[in-house]
Amino acid sequence: MRLSKFHLATVKEVPADAEIVSHQLMLRAGMIRKLAAGLYTWSPLGLRVLRKVEAVVREEMNRAGAIEVLMPAVQPRELWEETGRWEKFGGQLLKIKDRKDAEYCFGPTHEEVVTDFARAELHSYKQLPVNFYQIQTKFRDEIRPRFGVMRAREFLMKDAYSFHLDAEGLEREYWNMYEAYGRIFTRLGLKFRAVQADTGAIGGNASHEFHVLAESGEDAIAFSDGSDYAANVEKAEALAPAQARPAAAAALERVATPTQKTIAEVSDSLGVAPKDCVKTILVRGVEGLVALCVRGDHEINEIKAGKLPELPGESLLADEAEIVRVLGCTPGFIGPVGLPANVPVIVDRSAAVLADFVCGGNENGSHYRGANWERDARVTRVEDLRKVVDGDPSPDGQGRLRIGRGIEVGHVFQLGTKYAEALKATVIDQAGKNQVLSMGCYGIGVSRIVAAAIEQNFDAAGIIWPEPMAPWRVAICVINPKNDSAVAAAADALYAELDARGVEVVLDDRGLRPGGMFADMELIGIPHRVVVSERGIAAGTFEYRARRDSESRQLSREDVLALLAPAG
Repeated sequence: MRLSKFHLATVKEVPADAEIVSHQLMLRAGMIRKLAAGLYTWSPLGLRVLRKVEAVVREEMNRAGAIEVLMPAVQPRELWEETGRWEKFGGQLLKIKDRKDAEYCFGPTHEEVVTDFARAELHSYKQLPVNFYQIQTKFRDEIRPRFGVMRAREFLMKDAYSFHLDAEGLEREYWNMYEAYGRIFTRLGLKFRAVQADTGAIGGNASHEFHVLAESGEDAIAFSDGSDYAANVEKAEALAPAQARPAAAAALERVATPTQKTIAEVSDSLGVAPKDCVKTILVRGVEGLVALCVRGDHEINEIKAGKLPELPGESLLADEAEIVRVLGCTPGFIGPVGLPANVPVIVDRSAAVLADFVCGGNENGSHYRGANWERDARVTRVEDLRKVVDGDPSPDGQGRLRIGRGIEVGHVFQLGTKYAEALKATVIDQAGKNQVLSMGCYGIGVSRIVAAAIEQNFDAAGIIWPEPMAPWRVAICVINPKNDSAVAAAADALYAELDARGVEVVLDDRGLRPGGMFADMELIGIPHRVVVSERGIAAGTFEYRARRDSESRQLSREDVLALLAPAG
């Protein structure tokens, strides 16, 4: 490719709303251009990178035995109503009507469509197992699209769905996909971790997320420093403390805290550590309010709380009016002592071993000191309610947990029979009976990978692509090609030789000054740069520099070819 024949449009300034590095650099490099909120055009340069990612994903999915299909992006309402998700999916579902007023949505995911396909196409256990995948545009109407293609409304996704006769078959394919994902991200040159995760709105029995490790990641992940254990912070178990609860040693005492409402304010005022306080949160339960109690220095894990049988599948805070009606006080003064008998008190494992603790007094302007479980405050049940923190013991018993940041780029689920039951997708089993299909679901954010790779690979000059993702592997930069035929001829010859040897090479023959040309190549992240100049031709050398190197080297033509296109 000759850059004089290519559309490359780099810029120096970016909009103020480009908050993270990948968004800034993709705009500066001219990889994407914004059409509307969360909608981007991929330029020829950006598309080259996107197609590199797509090719690796497709190759490894095929290698793993999955079969490619292409399903409609627009899906009928009736199909979503069969699974009950037309209303449940929420505001992210973009709903549209055709000229006959029939209702559709622009697919955010394809569980309904692929299950409808399966129930029409799969009839016998002899057709199983089978795994269908596609690489296709999705749309989710994000409330606040941001960070460029990292959280866009329209995005490119690989989604796969496997069908099985039983849970054992699903388990085997789940780990097959898990291994395929590891190969994909390894081939792309990314540093990543696979972590245990909550199944979320899609549902199912088990799941793992694949995270590209980056300080800018939105997701907190917990991993052991002594084993391979890793989990999303929402999923990671907080083990119960090894020590038993001490005996009560202090009398219960109400103390005035007229303006102190937060744990920090109360602990500072009373001269106690936050870890010696109990934080009580009232949430809406199935049959009224529920009290959730954690240690003052810990945070409630809403995902864990939402799975309590007393809650309706999610953790929703009670509003102030409800709290005042039930307790007679406002938030900031709530505690477990003296709660009404019809309010269950669910206590976190770490809070359950506290004695003589500080808590809210259920009366405005007061807290209790010297409170104790059972003596002063009843305990309905002890559960794991909190988010893990750095230094917690690893749930597998090996080492301590460390908290890092990650960008989710892939997710694998064991869905089980949820969608097959709703859509009545069955096959005839070996005994001649109808058997509901078991399903797996496996997604990769193809366009998100591009941004995630940049978040992990950049410097002050621009992007540093892992070689498998780079738009070109080698850039030949020609100094003054229009006025020096020998330089132009040498550059053309080197370009032709590298191209003939199968190297993806771009020839920068635009005639720019060296500074601007080099800045462009660094910005767009080409892994290897070879400069052809009059001085180099006279010396019989080319100037070579790898994108990650701080200094250039003078190499002969033979050395350049041996380095970039070794024979055999």
